[in-house]
Amino acid sequence: MRKIVIALSLMFGLHTFAQQEVVKSVEEVVKAVNDTTRTKGWIKKGNISFLFNQSTFDNWVAGGENNISGNLGLNYDFNYKSDDWSWDNKVIASYGIVKTKNSEFEKKTDDRFEFNSLAGKRAGGYWYYSAFLNFRTQFTKGFVYGTDENGREIRTENTNFMSPGYLTFGPDMMWKKSDNFKFNLAPLSSKFTFVDKDYTSVPGYVDGSYFGVDEGKSMRYELGFYAAGYYKFNLFENVSAENILSLYSNYLEDPQNVDVDYQLNIVMTINKFLSTNLSFQTIYDDNAFRGFQTRQVLGVGVNYGF
Repeated sequence: MRKIVIALSLMFGLHTFAQQEVVKSVEEVVKAVNDTTRTKGWIKKGNISFLFNQSTFDNWVAGGENNISGNLGLNYDFNYKSDDWSWDNKVIASYGIVKTKNSEFEKKTDDRFEFNSLAGKRAGGYWYYSAFLNFRTQFTKGFVYGTDENGREIRTENTNFMSPGYLTFGPDMMWKKSDNFKFNLAPLSSKFTFVDKDYTSVPGYVDGSYFGVDEGKSMRYELGFYAAGYYKFNLFENVSAENILSLYSNYLEDPQNVDVDYQLNIVMTINKFLSTNLSFQTIYDDNAFRGFQTRQVLGVGVNYGF
């Protein structure tokens, strides 16, 4: 009897072990298929967000100004992968306005369009021979605000679509561990700054005072070193942080003055359609402004992922 019990136990154990191995093998096959599916062909993903804010005051002793504001944003990736090739594309666009009761004008709270493209062929390991392109501009006119001699608010047009517009491209080397962690180095890259000639043709214009462009010109050319990095990770469950950094040094003029553009986008997902979004960006470009430019947008809004 004892021998029968031992024999049955061994058979049961072997059967259970075999089942586990079969299940494990099936899971590994499914995972491999999924990994292959994820890493080859086109992968498209992105989100659209809309942030809205309104404040009203009526006999409010502490003070306040009625206002209404909205911000619409798009962050979209469309990437292609094969065994040896990688082509990553990203579009970031946003536009926001605010209207206050005591101002005659609607004012922008955000205005940007950026397209990044990075294509490469595997050289070995995580390294790729590659080429990149970066394009940046804005959608509508920008103004500098002030007051006239009577204290009335006035504004002066200062920027517009493609004024400035930036186009940077060149061959480089890319290190890419995943779609969420990569950087590229371009020691010989070209950068074009485009502006409307009307801004550089005003009487008394000083060469280089408008985004580095000379009098009567509509373009500035630079040759230099470009470096960029991208890192996206989850801070907590349902909280993602996207970091985008680019650096540029112009060999032809003041190479020690490195242009810096850093972006941080944090999305705290509440549910499928609601999220809290924080967008922060700082730029240093002495041709545009001798100091750091910063912008920050924070709000709870409608978020749609696709």
